Amino acid sequence: MFQAKDYPALLVGLAAPDDAAVYQLNESQAIISTMDFFPPVVDESYEFGAIAAANALSDVYAMGGEVLFALNLVAWRDDLDPSLLTEILRGGADKVKESGGAVAGGHTVTDKEPKYGLAVTGIVHPNHIFTKGGARAGDTIILTKPLGTGAITTAIKREQCDAADARGCVDSMMKLNRDASRAAKKLGGAVHAVTDVTGFGLIGHAHEMAHLSDCAIRFNFESLPWLNGAQNYARHGIFPGGSERNEAFYSQWVKFERRLEQWEQRLMFDPQTSGGLLLSLDLSRAEEFLKTVPSRKIGEVVDGAAGGVIIR
Repeated sequence: MFQAKDYPALLVGLAAPDDAAVYQLNESQAIISTMDFFPPVVDESYEFGAIAAANALSDVYAMGGEVLFALNLVAWRDDLDPSLLTEILRGGADKVKESGGAVAGGHTVTDKEPKYGLAVTGIVHPNHIFTKGGARAGDTIILTKPLGTGAITTAIKREQCDAADARGCVDSMMKLNRDASRAAKKLGGAVHAVTDVTGFGLIGHAHEMAHLSDCAIRFNFESLPWLNGAQNYARHGIFPGGSERNEAFYSQWVKFERRLEQWEQRLMFDPQTSGGLLLSLDLSRAEEFLKTVPSRKIGEVVDGAAGGVIIR
């Protein structure tokens, strides 16, 4: 049976689940290891590759690290045009290059549904690792990308999405979290906890941060940033299946202090693809970060039952 004490160099692993594993090499270097892949969320092959890569690379930035290299993870149908895969891989390679890393190989299997992603290796100083745990009562909660990718990509799949809304969503998903991570590192010890918002939605990832920090997180609903069109599609019931699953599981930790429409509540459980960083940082440094990185103050950390999420 795995015992954390038996692996002292494994600084972040199964003992306290986080966005990536971190293994210490020496006094000044630790390796970050993560992986992620999924089926296409958009129609354009190049954009899908870039989005999937940005999503996988995000875990390194959520830990406060820099990308070293990545390996392609591919599932492909035999009857699909290989040129489509070429474009997917090109999109992924361009994002890895933008991150400062290199694609060093990969692995491909035959599957009924195409999938793509990366196994990513990064590096971080052992004393400057971001983790989900560590948020403190009084901290400001900041989000670095708008929400709503699940609703919008579902509208795209149903051919019910406005072209401008789709473009804005794709651009957001393709954006790396590197600049936000670097800006957070410049604040040093003022940053107490970090995660990225992906498949579990805002509520799910906030719950994880609050649970590991032994506190509660309170959001101001009016402060939440939404991608153009997200609320409109949600109002018409356009959600991915993951929204309902997230709501069914994570709602046990949520307290709504204001009345919201059912679609507004579900939108907070909307699974995100390549979402932004969610940061808990000292109130006194919040404005400094907000002036540096496009982002939004959306709430605060409060004393309360561990894992609790409050919506006001």
